[in-house]
Amino acid sequence: MKKLTLLFAVTMITLFVWAQDKTGAYTFTVVKENPITSIKNQASTSTCWCFSSMGFLESELIKAGKGTYDLSEMYTVRRNYEDKAKKYARLHGNLNFAPGGSFADVIETIDEYGLMPNSAYEGLNYGSKTHNHGELDKILEGYMKGIAGSKTLSTAWFKGFDGILDAYLGEVPANFTYDGKQYTPQSFAKMLGLKQSDYVSITSFTHHPFYTKFPIEVPDNWRWADSYNVPLNEMIEIINNAIMNGYTVAWGADVSEIGFGRDGIAIVPDENATENAGTDQAKWLGLSDRERNITLQGKVGKEVMKEKNITQEMRQEAFDNFQTTDDHGMQIYGIAKDQNGNKYYMVKNSWGEAGPYKGIWYASVPFVEYKTLNIMVNKKALPAAIAKKLGL
Repeated sequence: MKKLTLLFAVTMITLFVWAQDKTGAYTFTVVKENPITSIKNQASTSTCWCFSSMGFLESELIKAGKGTYDLSEMYTVRRNYEDKAKKYARLHGNLNFAPGGSFADVIETIDEYGLMPNSAYEGLNYGSKTHNHGELDKILEGYMKGIAGSKTLSTAWFKGFDGILDAYLGEVPANFTYDGKQYTPQSFAKMLGLKQSDYVSITSFTHHPFYTKFPIEVPDNWRWADSYNVPLNEMIEIINNAIMNGYTVAWGADVSEIGFGRDGIAIVPDENATENAGTDQAKWLGLSDRERNITLQGKVGKEVMKEKNITQEMRQEAFDNFQTTDDHGMQIYGIAKDQNGNKYYMVKNSWGEAGPYKGIWYASVPFVEYKTLNIMVNKKALPAAIAKKLGL
C-alpha cells in the first residue's frame, strides 16, 4: 500500500509539473532549475529593479546554505529615494528623478545601508495591503522640482523629503528583532554574509570596447554604475555557466516587444518566416508592418513560432534606436527546452502569480540575446576564461 501510495503521489506530481509547464502549443522540459523564493508582487510601483535584485539575493542565501529569507524591498527602495534626491539637488535637477532604478541600487547600497527582513519593514503605511506608489511618486517628484528650482537651499529640505517617506513607507527602525535576535540593517546584512564586492554587472554593446567597463547610458542608471562589456556569445555563456553551476541571474531586459506575451512566453518571432505567416501567403505579404505585428502578437504563446537569429549588430541597432530600453528587471533561475529542443530560460517575474505559470516566464535564447540590457551575477559564476579577460 505504501508503494502504491508513493507511486500515486509521484504520478500526480509529474502530471502537475507537466500541466504547469504547458500552455498553448508549448510543452517544456526542465534542464536545470535552481531554488527561488516565493513569487512577489510589485503591484502599482516601478520597483522591479528591487524585487528582482532581492529575489536574486534570496537565492544566493539559499545556495550559501543560509536558508530561506524574505528581504524587504521597500527598505532599499526608501534608501534609494533618499540618495536620488540628494544627487538630484546637487545637480540642480539635471538627473532622472523617477521611481525606476537598476540592480546597482541594491548591490551598491548593501555595505552602507545593510538589509532588512520584510517582516521588519513592509513599507505599507498608507492604508493599502498592496504596494501602490502612484500618489507617493507624484508628491516626491513635485517636491524635488520645487527644490531644484530654488535659488538657495535651506537646511530643512531633506527633512521635509524624509518626512514624506516616513508618512507613506513608515519610519525606519534603528534596530529590529529577527528570530529572537536584535539587529541593525548593517548587522543583519553582515550576518547574512551578503556584500557588494561579490557581484558584477555584465552587458554587451559595441559602442564601447569589449573587456572594459562603462555606465550603461540609460535614464534609470542614475548612479552611473559600471557594467563590464563582453561579446554577445560570452554574455550568454555567463548566463549558462551560472545556471548550470547552481547560481541565478538578475536580468535587466526590455519587455515592450510584441514577443513578450502575457501567456508566460517571451520570443522574437521572425515576421518574414513562412512558418509564422500561415497558409495565405498573399494575404500575409499584403499586410502593413502594424498589421503584421498585431497578427504576430496574437500568435505568441498560442503556437511554436520560428524566431530571428540575433547578431551583435542587431542588439546594437535596437539599443541605438531606442527599441531596447531600461524596461524591466527579473530573475533567471533555470533552463528548459520545448518539444522541438529549443532552449528557454526560466524567469521569475514580480507581477504576482500572473499567467499560466503563476508568475514564471519562459524566455527564448533569441529573446535574451536581443533584449538584455545587462545581467548581474555572483563573480564565482563567471567562466574562468572570461573572468581573466575582465581582470576579476
